[in-house]
Amino acid sequence: MLNCYFKSTKEKKSFYQNKKLEMLNYIKDSLERKIASVKASIEVLESQISRDNEVEVTN
Repeated sequence: MLNCYFKSTKEKKSFYQNKKLEMLNYIKDSLERKIASVKASIEVLESQISRDNEVEVTN
């Protein structure tokens, strides 16, 4: 647990709200990186499928 001494309950509430916001932003950034990775994988796979279909048609 964090050993912080606060002057008021308002200060304590503000501190924990800011910590929660930092944590949620970290989670959001992590999820955005994962989504970008999945989107890139989908694009590569779709282009490979398209390329393979073109090869089959020409053969």
